[in-house]
Amino acid sequence: MINNPVIETMLNRKSIRSYTDEMPSDEVIETIVRAGQQAPFASQLGSLLLKRDREGNPFKAPLFFILCVDSYKWERIMARRNWTMMGDDLLLMLLGMQDVALMAENMVIAAESLEMGSCFLGGIPFHAEEIIKDFKLPPRVFPMVGLTIGYPANDHPPRPRYPIEFVLFEDEYPQLDDELVQHSMDVMDEGYLAQDYYLDLKAMIALQGDREETFTYDTYSWTEHICRKWGQNLFPPNLLQQFERCGFDLIGKYREEE
Repeated sequence: MINNPVIETMLNRKSIRSYTDEMPSDEVIETIVRAGQQAPFASQLGSLLLKRDREGNPFKAPLFFILCVDSYKWERIMARRNWTMMGDDLLLMLLGMQDVALMAENMVIAAESLEMGSCFLGGIPFHAEEIIKDFKLPPRVFPMVGLTIGYPANDHPPRPRYPIEFVLFEDEYPQLDDELVQHSMDVMDEGYLAQDYYLDLKAMIALQGDREETFTYDTYSWTEHICRKWGQNLFPPNLLQQFERCGFDLIGKYREEE
């Protein structure tokens, strides 16, 4: 592979859940935010909420951002141009999530380049109601993902990723024979086991129903962990309600067409 400082920064990124007491300066925060803003976008539909509250922030991080899909400010601009929103909310949310995701990744890489670490919190959408109250959000703003940032209190190697042949499919999608699938699983599982990841976190998800537990921390790793998440439907069931609380109706138009 080709290597340079930018590539090295990206390849060394890992989630950090333990931070020092040092608070990043306003200049550092501005730098991270401006780097986020410079990401590609559909309509600049991203906005950032920030808490500098170590005791209240996840992992006691000095900075806790919540990245939002924000149609409120865009619709304010449209009103000043004498336009009203005609695009349906499902399309708006799809493009807005792209904007926010690209913005978030730029922020993470910027933080890494400044010798800081970060961690995404994907469960933020399920807490929309309390975030609305806490930040006094207007309608049409949806909290999509959380992001802690600070100076790492410890260091660990980057986590494993699939081999490239399980990710890059040129010209057509392959049939994915069992050998390739198993090899890709082994790369992930053996990599996490070598780092004692789930053992250190004591993060084995309990089985539901009548499945018998056959794993120990010597064998429990990434693919089993993720399978238990999706195979047992552990995610809250009220995601559409969270969108509605934020003023977005993602299926109304399609329900009417039926």
